[in-house]
Amino acid sequence: MNVLLLGSGGREHALAWKLAQSPDIGQFYAMPGNPGIASVAEPVEGVPLSAHQAIVAWCLAHAIDLVVVGPEAPLVAGLVDRLTEAGIAAFGPSAAAARLEGSKLFTKELCRENGIPTAAFARFSDAPSAAAYVRSAGAPIVVKADGLMAGKGVVVALNVGEAIEAVEQVFASGGQEVLIEEFMEGEEASLFCLVDGETVVAFGSAQDHKRAFDGDLGPNTGGMGAYSPAPILTPALEEQAIREIIIPTARAMVALGAPYRGILYAGLMLTEAGPKLVEYNCRFGDPECQVLMPRLSCDLLPILDATARGRLADTHVSWSADAALTVVYASRGYPGAHQTGSEIGGLDAADALDGVLVFHAGTKKAGAKVVSNGGRVLNVTGVGATLQEARDRAYAAAAEIRWPEGFYRQDIGWRALR
Repeated sequence: MNVLLLGSGGREHALAWKLAQSPDIGQFYAMPGNPGIASVAEPVEGVPLSAHQAIVAWCLAHAIDLVVVGPEAPLVAGLVDRLTEAGIAAFGPSAAAARLEGSKLFTKELCRENGIPTAAFARFSDAPSAAAYVRSAGAPIVVKADGLMAGKGVVVALNVGEAIEAVEQVFASGGQEVLIEEFMEGEEASLFCLVDGETVVAFGSAQDHKRAFDGDLGPNTGGMGAYSPAPILTPALEEQAIREIIIPTARAMVALGAPYRGILYAGLMLTEAGPKLVEYNCRFGDPECQVLMPRLSCDLLPILDATARGRLADTHVSWSADAALTVVYASRGYPGAHQTGSEIGGLDAADALDGVLVFHAGTKKAGAKVVSNGGRVLNVTGVGATLQEARDRAYAAAAEIRWPEGFYRQDIGWRALR
């Protein structure tokens, strides 16, 4: 099969690394890819991911059998719809189904109408009304901007002033509506499921670290590290979440005439009352994908292809008993202002260590050098028989990398290991 992978981040490098191992892969391209992806797939530059018709034309010209869409923005914008209309199989949901990530308000209303456990919420289209609600409800309280925010559109406000400031920021930055939710007590975990209409297949768990600094301090980020599996998401809790959250969602989307097809990533809060939905993502998590792929012990390509073609029920998924942990190496200043273009050394030494994979997330080539080209730049992943062994390997590899302009958290995995 000729395959095109769309995207340029660490998630896409992990997917490319796994897809390249398939005996069924023919020509393998990445658009645009990155220096790490280029070691396993041929990069295609000059076609922006927003140019849907140009992507369709390129796929037809290169006899592409399957397109794997990595990031969320092309999914929400309807790229899979354009590919499907052209007769090209694509892994990922339609625009109508991708509303589960593209609109938090859509998802919250769907949960309310279908009895899916989630936080109580209210929605507002102006700042004064939202601020008045915050004052009456009190804190802690959660403020969410509607729409795609790259994992950073959520403020957990510990006092009323902070919540009102967050509300005003949403509207000041052009937001049309704001979602205000009750604060849920518990530990958060990520559950991944392949979905094809009403067919649901569990696809692993992980825990992310959102805050920038050790001790879960500092600003929210797109994720500073992750590990898989998530011990807190026990088999019983996973089964309950699939039964009470994922399956009802899949059935509701079919009833709406927008059947979901692809990977559905549920952020869960594990409360005393059971798992509750925090939010959905319509693609593999980043950096969660970088700990899922090293643990997948079967061929990824036929799974994605079967999902894209509506044959998910025929597939089999198997996992290694190993644990995986990834440490995000980010540019100093991230998630705020940061510089790019600084040289990164020691990558080969890190990658050569036993049980280590270094996934490129925000890098580019400058002659023979690899330089930083983003906020989150590398995902240093360790794999081991235990989570402690995986963690030790990841941090040993991170120490081999020479990049003074970068930083990483020193405590990834602390919840599971305490």
